[in-house]
Amino acid sequence: MTQELTHFDAAGQAHMVDVSAKAETHRRAIAQGNITMQPATFAKLASGQAAKGDVLGIARLAGIMGAKQTGSLIPLCHPIPLTRVTVDFELHPESSSVTCTTCSETVGRTGVEMEALTAASVSLLTIYDMLKAIDRGMVIDGVRLLEKHGGKSGSWVA
Repeated sequence: MTQELTHFDAAGQAHMVDVSAKAETHRRAIAQGNITMQPATFAKLASGQAAKGDVLGIARLAGIMGAKQTGSLIPLCHPIPLTRVTVDFELHPESSSVTCTTCSETVGRTGVEMEALTAASVSLLTIYDMLKAIDRGMVIDGVRLLEKHGGKSGSWVA
């Protein structure tokens, strides 16, 4: 099935998609990503003993703030009124990694996938920033959309 790229006009020029004719619906997206670190770094994070303080608490706030700034960061994204953003972390001691799962919601004319992805990315980057003094080899990976709901296209689940 061939899909058209909506951010390009007939002449191939980039443009912001006109969503004025779309119906306002409840829209929700869930994204996820991971960060893997050295076991000693993970131990400091998990125990709350990182020198810069509450790493996960600050990363949660950064993710929420990132979601709110998506329209300013991604050139063709619409600034949208978010009704809810959540950022949750799951610690994996066996792999010295953290999974970040985010959820963004709105009632509007365009989806919130980019906001959920931005929240996950910014949260993981904040963890990296706060722990880089002791572990510059951390790896962020697997940032992806898990599901989206709402709008004309309905639901999509990875």
